Amino acid sequence: MTCAAEATAWQRDWLKGLRRQIADGAAFAFVNADTPHELFHFMDVPMVTNQWWSAVISAKQLAPHYLDRMVALGFHAHLPRYSSLPLIAQMEGDFDRQPWGGLPAPAILCARASSDEHPRIFQRWAELTGAELHLLSAPATPDPAPDWWLRAREGWEDLYGSARLDLMVAEMEILIASLERLSGRDFDRDGFAAYMARIDEQERMLDTVADMIAGAEKCPVGIAEQMPNVMIPQWHRGSDRALDHVRAFRDEVAGRIDRGEAVCDGERIRMMWIGAGLWFDTSFYTAFEETHGAVFCWSMYLPFAADGYIRADHGDPLRALAARVSAMNEQLHQPPWVNEWLVKEARRWRIDVAVMLVPEHDRFSGYGSYFAREALKAAGVRVVEIHSDMVDPRDWDRAAMEARVRAELDEVEAG
Repeated sequence: MTCAAEATAWQRDWLKGLRRQIADGAAFAFVNADTPHELFHFMDVPMVTNQWWSAVISAKQLAPHYLDRMVALGFHAHLPRYSSLPLIAQMEGDFDRQPWGGLPAPAILCARASSDEHPRIFQRWAELTGAELHLLSAPATPDPAPDWWLRAREGWEDLYGSARLDLMVAEMEILIASLERLSGRDFDRDGFAAYMARIDEQERMLDTVADMIAGAEKCPVGIAEQMPNVMIPQWHRGSDRALDHVRAFRDEVAGRIDRGEAVCDGERIRMMWIGAGLWFDTSFYTAFEETHGAVFCWSMYLPFAADGYIRADHGDPLRALAARVSAMNEQLHQPPWVNEWLVKEARRWRIDVAVMLVPEHDRFSGYGSYFAREALKAAGVRVVEIHSDMVDPRDWDRAAMEARVRAELDEVEAG
């Protein structure tokens, strides 16, 4: 897609520009994916996302070097690689080797305690760089609703619980005070409401795109091209460029559908990829099109843009942001949040086979796999589990993994 190439170039140029800003004295933030990015964007504090930077390092085929160094440095072997890879690269300090010259030291760090490891990873970053550290709480929801997406857009107060939202708002107020000091700007609450409305506009457009692709007779855009068109604007959500890009993405998808274009003209089987991207080998997603007419049409990134992000502000945009952030990763990975959502999506997209990435060294992302697998199987979806990692290719056997998926596809065609 034209849009996919433009998104990748945009993010590359953005990072180069960020390095120039930092060289001129600008401060930047390094944050986890499930933190309130909106506060950093609105306060004009440039921000790099830990998991995005990890994906870039992996896509450049640099992960084996740093993960070998992680062991040599004495870190335990079960540290989640997706979240820890950038820390090891920062500790090594060999920035000439790293993509686009690596990252300088951030001024502020932010993580949510959504796993046991994330606070310690970010504490180590703070010790290494001297950056100010903000750790946000992640208390469990006492009565999580399996059909959470039906209530999250409007009825989020009851869904997530007032006490949890009170805590999140209080911790975000502390973060806002730090961003005010760092940026030299006051937090404009009326302006923030308008900014949050723009994010909802962006996510609603992505919801439209998801409906278009899901409803198309044949998939017009595979997930390898969906991902940059969704996630790069998400890293800059609410900005003019992000909205313009999503509009262009929507229009390009509509044009493909109108012209009857498809990823695979001989499409016979629709697949979903469950888990984070296979960042070191994204060509895997197209490996089954010629042999079986099997297309990966679904990944979590596009449909979650609506279900995971759209939150009516009810006159309190900061609290709506707390509702967006308070269970973000849990809804994507943990039972009972993820089970019925995946079943709902599989039915919506007419999925035949789900390929589930189970990262054995990332407990937060992997623990819900059994429950998701059983829910999908009960709904009539075949499931292939791949025990590997989203950024670590050292144990990846492409031929063996293809053979496992092909065997399942053979059964579908025989069936």
